[in-house]
Amino acid sequence: MSDVTRTKHGRPVHHWRRDLVELAALFTAVAVADAVANMIGHGPDGPALLVISAVALLATVGFHTWWARRHNHAPPAVDDTGARPLAAGQPTGLDTGQRTGPMTAMEQAGATATKSSAGATTLWRMRTTVRDEPGSLAALCTTLAHGKVDILSLQAHPLAEGTVDEFLLRAPADLPAAEITRGVSHAGGSGTWIERADAHDLVDAPTRILGLATRTALDAAELPLALRQLLGRCTIRSLPAKTQTASGPLADKPVEGALEGTVLRLQAPEGEVITVERPYLPFTPTEFARARALVELDTRLGPRIPHSKDVLTLAEGSSITVRRADTTDVDAAKAMHERCSQRTLGMRYHGPVRDADRYLGHLLSPRFGRTLAVQTASGRIVGIGHLLWDGDETEIALLVEDDWQRRGIGGELLGRLVTMAVEAGCESVYAVTQASNTGMVAAMRGLGLPLDYQIEEGTLVITARLEATPVSSQLPYDQPQGRAEQH
Repeated sequence: MSDVTRTKHGRPVHHWRRDLVELAALFTAVAVADAVANMIGHGPDGPALLVISAVALLATVGFHTWWARRHNHAPPAVDDTGARPLAAGQPTGLDTGQRTGPMTAMEQAGATATKSSAGATTLWRMRTTVRDEPGSLAALCTTLAHGKVDILSLQAHPLAEGTVDEFLLRAPADLPAAEITRGVSHAGGSGTWIERADAHDLVDAPTRILGLATRTALDAAELPLALRQLLGRCTIRSLPAKTQTASGPLADKPVEGALEGTVLRLQAPEGEVITVERPYLPFTPTEFARARALVELDTRLGPRIPHSKDVLTLAEGSSITVRRADTTDVDAAKAMHERCSQRTLGMRYHGPVRDADRYLGHLLSPRFGRTLAVQTASGRIVGIGHLLWDGDETEIALLVEDDWQRRGIGGELLGRLVTMAVEAGCESVYAVTQASNTGMVAAMRGLGLPLDYQIEEGTLVITARLEATPVSSQLPYDQPQGRAEQH
């Protein structure tokens, strides 16, 4: 049969030259067959030769068929997965046989990024709202596939109207986030938010939540950090519950918590209200339920901190113990304050110190951070270091009794607090002191970290960036009791 092609308008086009050649070949073959038949058939052994020729032709056809099947349809090799490369321009995946129009901007960007990045990829966390109807999620996934974007995980947060879908994506490194969000918007997604992810996000949600619950169960100070890791970038504050009257019911204290768009309010064990706020994305009922479950776990377990400690020997031979402290150490901390000079207290609190009972309970509470205490062999506290959660920032503060200063205790506390900050995932820590506090400045410089200085009216704020600080596998105060020499 002659080949039939189509023009760009779809009309068939017949090639008349090829038709003439095929007809000429057919007539020639008939003439040759007739001549051979007359020559052989009229001979003495003509019929026998014709039968032998027919049998030979049949045998040849059978052998050719067997050979073709054996070699063209052999089983695939061991390392063959069955996939075959597609021809240039042929659509892939769900798009095969369905797309006839031009490529979208996201498809073009994805194809270009795939060729130029040579396998380099970027992890993204993306959240978008889709209509609660069949096929809406499939359309979104198909659009991502067109851009060569791989979906690693998906969580659905049902709402009254629509569903919030949270994706962990692996995209070509050269595919901009703007192209991903634009493609998602064309597929029906709304309120799309996207940010860079890292390897920690590869852990599935149930495993991550169980890990956060375990950390919260072991240490009450982990609750704010667990909430931050659970809910993403957010600001967490703990506020005392307000009262309407001296003996009246508590106001602004939610019984089971409250969800108000980008703000969560949760009841804490000591009666205060934990406020979680993020400006960029409203919380979902699913996130609210998870956060409330963590707070409820913390409430049921009550106050708790790790009880392990480190015994260190200073250069002069004195032994000290470094351990975690909490509100049970308020009396010992107050006694240390009474032994400190006014100059030492002024360096720490930037002014006169009054009502130590009022603020020491706040500083030692695991709800607001972590505290390390330095204790002598007789059990007296001679130094305290605080790591305080200040919204989305972290503050470091030190106080060492006068008689124990310049023995390396401040540097020891500062190094351990920075290690704790790195373990907690903090990007930086800052210390507020006075410009004349040369001991604190020297201790911060001794960390060997990049430092930023800000001075305003005699107050010095030193910020240490922790991006390049290695994370230890175990915090110093969580190690078994032992001895270490400090020089």
